[in-house]
Amino acid sequence: MTLELPESLSTGLARRQLLRGALAGALPALGLPAAAAPGPLVVGGLPVTCNLTLPVACMARATSNKAAGSKAFEFEYSKYNGWPEIKESLMTGRIQAAYMLAPLVMDLADKRIPVKIVSLGHRSGAVIMVRTDSPYKKFKDLAGKRIAIPSRFAVDFLFLRKMLAAEGMSPKDIQIIEMPPPDMPAALFAKAVDGYCTGEPFGAAAQKAGYAKPLRMTRDEWRNYICCVLTVREELIKENRPLVQNLVDHVQGAGNWLDQQAANREKAIQIAAGRKFFNQDPNILRFVMENPTDRVTYGDLRMIRAEFDELMQLSVEAGTLKAPVSYEKYVDESFVKAAKVAPIPI
Repeated sequence: MTLELPESLSTGLARRQLLRGALAGALPALGLPAAAAPGPLVVGGLPVTCNLTLPVACMARATSNKAAGSKAFEFEYSKYNGWPEIKESLMTGRIQAAYMLAPLVMDLADKRIPVKIVSLGHRSGAVIMVRTDSPYKKFKDLAGKRIAIPSRFAVDFLFLRKMLAAEGMSPKDIQIIEMPPPDMPAALFAKAVDGYCTGEPFGAAAQKAGYAKPLRMTRDEWRNYICCVLTVREELIKENRPLVQNLVDHVQGAGNWLDQQAANREKAIQIAAGRKFFNQDPNILRFVMENPTDRVTYGDLRMIRAEFDELMQLSVEAGTLKAPVSYEKYVDESFVKAAKVAPIPI
């Protein structure tokens, strides 16, 4: 993969903008039709319930647009199955916004990839699953076993490290395998792995099917856990702050709405299960929302510096970051501070 440096990307972007501006001015004089309005902002995400605020935000914006007969702001969900693919798309500018792993954004920003975190997407929502017929009840029982994680940059990995450390163990005591979350339940069923740590609904899928059980949940062990964060490229912030602000407003609104009542979560399940979004069995998503009801939460999407500092320090200890990264380098909290929580008319 060949990547341009951020400066090159910015220069190329400026040239394209200049050319578009010149053409826009020339077309009417030539009697030619003006260029079509830009399409919706494509926002990448994985089909995990940690990303559930994204389909809700997209649907709410579309519903408001239809009612108003306007397309001032439009968002479009783009499904990815693994973090490496979404990372590459965001790095190369193929997409300008995505739900990403917080430590991965820290690493990208530290490597001068022009990205910023602008909002949280959820709280909690990760599980460590083992087979129901296994004898594993504590982490010492996993010594030498194969455990799958989405990525070493995933907060799931940091959660696993925390649980191992609590029993005097380290990742060296187990075999760690990186694997896309959608592949994990089948791998556990086939005994290709002995356990896995990931976001929902891929723990619930195996649990509901009856062949897996949670060994640990973040809801019990790490209440302020955050993993997926809304990330945008810096040129989008410079070019269209109102669009980014509207997206943040809708994500924040979606979070509040999801935690208000069970009926809202049921609506979200029906939306996210559709082919346009997660394309999943709604019964599995419902299982996540109900067993227990705080398995994943969305109402508290505050950007708290101390929590990011904790993640950053844990990532340094894990070796996924070489050195501490300053908060301002990877976070732009101005959008959350200015947020006007959007209504969710769905």
